[in-house]
Amino acid sequence: MRIPRAFIALLAASGVLVASCGGDGGDEGASEVVETPVASSSASPSVSPSPVVRSVSFSPVDAGMLGMHVAGAQEGDWPADSVPVESLRLWDTGTSWLQIEATRGRYDWRGLDTALETASSAGVSDVLMVLGPTPVWNASSLSGVQYPVPGAASVPESFAAWDDFVSAVVDRYAGKITAYQIWNEASLKMFWQGSPAQMAELTERAYRIIKERDPSALVVGASTTVRISRAYSRFFPAYLEELAARDWPLDVFAVHSYPSGVEGPLDRALHVRWVQQTLSSLDAPALPVWDTELNYGLAGPGDVPRREVVGDEALSWVVRTYLDSLRDGVARTYWYIWTEEPYDLLGLQMTNDSAGAAGLRVVSSWVAGGEWGGCSASGLANACLVRKDGVVAEVVWSEFGTGAVSGFSPGAEVCSVFGSCSVVGADGVVTVTSDPVRVVPAREFVEVE
Repeated sequence: MRIPRAFIALLAASGVLVASCGGDGGDEGASEVVETPVASSSASPSVSPSPVVRSVSFSPVDAGMLGMHVAGAQEGDWPADSVPVESLRLWDTGTSWLQIEATRGRYDWRGLDTALETASSAGVSDVLMVLGPTPVWNASSLSGVQYPVPGAASVPESFAAWDDFVSAVVDRYAGKITAYQIWNEASLKMFWQGSPAQMAELTERAYRIIKERDPSALVVGASTTVRISRAYSRFFPAYLEELAARDWPLDVFAVHSYPSGVEGPLDRALHVRWVQQTLSSLDAPALPVWDTELNYGLAGPGDVPRREVVGDEALSWVVRTYLDSLRDGVARTYWYIWTEEPYDLLGLQMTNDSAGAAGLRVVSSWVAGGEWGGCSASGLANACLVRKDGVVAEVVWSEFGTGAVSGFSPGAEVCSVFGSCSVVGADGVVTVTSDPVRVVPAREFVEVE
């Protein structure tokens, strides 16, 4: 079997898949499973041995773990009740500084008001607002490719105007907007033409204002993409160094972990690990990490074509994505973007009746509202513990190919992401593929505080 290069890199870079599963420098709620295993057969490296002792510490899953962008939220559109959404990110919804203050000193709150009312009516009160980009009247440059209009990615001509806007937003929405993100994808020139130091200054200024006016609101750093590695390396470490010089004026680190159009969850996990390693190498504080924008199958970089991710693959990838997030210290994952009709830009659709939405329902059933007990891994097989409604389950899958996990009680129930269930045989072995399964009861462990 040919081992994917991304998997080799992931092992070589961090040893994650053969060690413990809390993310360095990531969500402080991430837990670790420590195993003392029985020796396994050298003839079957993909078989996870039965543990003799597992010491497990459980921690609550973030209540906003199931994040979503909603196209048309500012017009009253919202997913059906069958699509579980716990938190909303406002981006590409006409609710940023660019649109709200299109004319200096005149604020148009109508779109933002409607988006918040729409979310609230659906029972979602956890809202992340992206503050940037720059309105045209405050743009220092109109040159280059800038999204969504010339000037939007430029450094604000007046930072005092940024202060005024942030103050106005927080004064109006204190207690209604729960988190503010400084900027979108500041590692890419089409979204930010300034320096990491200038972005850190905007972060610090917004942090001071937000904490003065609404101390309970979270400040989320400017997001960075990873798949364009040169842009990531140019921006993100320097941004972190500038934040460190300002005593870390933020509450959450943000990443956009989109892989390329031909890549999948394993490659996305590599992106997350790279971010965690960067945070660790720069001694960043143990703040939560949120993946504030994600999808699969997007075209690029370069001439990489868009790839449709549909059916069972889409469902399974959504479930694996959340398991990887929790394993690797990412507290929240926000999908881009729910729409009533398929969106051609995306490989994995989040319409009401899509397979991606079905994957969200599985995650909601298996994990949301529960407690995470961390993961263990051997060879290709991963095993993660979840406690929900008093039941401790073990979710197992392989990175690719087929493996096996031993040590389960004969007769334990094994349910796939697709809804079929079976029981563990007399040998106590569960065969695993890249499609996760949930086993109840979990293998023996000892809970520690």
